[in-house]
Parts: sequence; structure tokens; C-alpha cells
Amino acid sequence: MDIEFDKLIHLQELDAEIIHLSHFLENVPYKIEDITKKKEEVFQIVTQAKEKLAQNQKKRRDLEADVKAIREKATKYNLQLNEVKTNIEYKSLLKEIEESKQRINEMEDEILNEMLRADEIEEEIRSANQKYNEAEKELSKEKNILQQKQKESEAKRDKLNKEKEELKAKIPDDLIRLYLKIFSSKNGIALSPLSGEFCSLCHMRVRPQVLNELKGNENIILCENCGRILYWLAQKEA
Repeated sequence: MDIEFDKLIHLQELDAEIIHLSHFLENVPYKIEDITKKKEEVFQIVTQAKEKLAQNQKKRRDLEADVKAIREKATKYNLQLNEVKTNIEYKSLLKEIEESKQRINEMEDEILNEMLRADEIEEEIRSANQKYNEAEKELSKEKNILQQKQKESEAKRDKLNKEKEELKAKIPDDLIRLYLKIFSSKNGIALSPLSGEFCSLCHMRVRPQVLNELKGNENIILCENCGRILYWLAQKEA
């Protein structure tokens, strides 16, 4: 019986391409997740800069409120100067007023520093927003390309599966069963071409008698070492 190895070889080629497409499609969700994480990481920089500005503004408000409270106390102290009856009380109030002025000066300097810091943070926010917009544009483009490739790969895999089923119908059932058994146990590679006198996958030397039988394409012969279906390609002869 002349074995139609060309059909088996084509079946193996279809399966190899289907496996390749399936692996790609399985990884698409993870790749999309990675893109989303990258966008979130870049956006986090913007968020952190805005949080710094919010903290800066809160600190300035708190300082301004403290300055206002100290001024009010200093005003009360000044009014009390006209009411004290002893020199000790008078000196005590003057000390409180002087300390209040010193504290106000220190806090106003701190407010000024925070205002300067706010300018730096606002520039940081502008820069972060620009980087985010650029990254968002690039990552969205990357995601769209990936999703388009996903769609094309799904369509191609469906087409190959259909072609595979049509091809299987042209191959004897017992041969299909053997092929599938080896395919499932050998990581999706059921056939191995000869490379000279050797199995090209496990590199086991084939006996001369087996080699002659393979050249005749009359029988299915399995590699004695790896168990795959051996076949001879005349065009590969030296």
C-alpha cells in the first residue's frame, strides 16, 4: 500500500500553525493586561504629583490659619499692655508679642517656600501629564494592533481547523488515530523526516532495511527511539 505521506505532512504543518496561533491567542489577554498596567503606572506618576500639590496647598492653608491665629493673639496682647498694673506683667506681654512676631516671620517664610515648591510641583504635574498623554497614545495604539492581530489570528485558526478537518477525512481512520496518539504524547509533533540515515528529531540512526522500506513509502514505520512516524523526502537526498 502506498502511504500518502504528503497528506500526513500537510496535516502536521496545519497542526503546527494552529498550535502557534493558539499560543499567541492564549497570551493576548496577558499582553493586554501588561499594557493596562503600564498605563496605570504612568498615570500613577500624575496622581502622585497631584497628591503632592494637594498636600502643599493644605500645608499652606494650615500655616496661614496659624499665622492668623497668632496675629489675633498678638493684637490682644497689645491691647492688654494698657491694662496691666505691674512691670512684670508688662514685660511678660512684650515678650509674648515679640515671640509672636518672630513666629509669624518664620511661618511666613515657610509659606513662601511652600509657594515656590507649589510652582515646582505644578511643573511636575504638567510634565507628568505630557508623558502620560504620550504613553496613553502609544499604548492604545499597541493595544489596537494587538486586538486586530487577535481577530485576524482567530479567523486564520478557524480557517486552518476547517482545512484540517477536510484533510483528515481524506486519510484512513486507523492512520488518523495513530497520528493523534503520537501527536498528543510527543508535544504536537507526530512526524519526523529522515536526515540522511537519522531521525531528524531524536537523531537515532535508522537501520538500512528500514531505510529501504521508507524510500518505498509502502508502510508506516515508527522511530525505534522517539516513536514518531518516519518519512523519507527524496528531494533531501544528497
